[in-house]
Amino acid sequence: MTKPEATRSVVVEREMPHPPEKVWRELTQPDLIEGWLMKNDFKPVVDHRFNFRADWGGVDCQVLAVEPNKTLSYTWAAYGLESVVTWTLTPTSTGTHLRMEQSGFRPDQEQAYQGAQWGWQGFFAALEQVVAKVG
Repeated sequence: MTKPEATRSVVVEREMPHPPEKVWRELTQPDLIEGWLMKNDFKPVVDHRFNFRADWGGVDCQVLAVEPNKTLSYTWAAYGLESVVTWTLTPTSTGTHLRMEQSGFRPDQEQAYQGAQWGWQGFFAALEQVVAKVG
């Protein structure tokens, strides 16, 4: 029996001066998601299949878990990468601690891993700007 390959994760965490409900809206409303991530047909419903679309192509996804204002998880499949993105929102005294983990990068997916590390930093910066603007 062969040992399964170890996989790696990309983790990005931020403290946001906004309540979890406000951050949650940005993570779950398609028109708001488009403002910081990509065009999409997302619905916060377990088993819903959806896509993210950008100039470079698309990502096929399926919702795995929805716990309003706390946890959101979905598959993220593109260019041979089969991964899972999990968002965790934790209330703090000043707002929300937001954690994103994209797990499932195999050792032979170094380019995808590096791209995700770089890409999520940009997405988070855009998310912070959008959350600050939206009432």
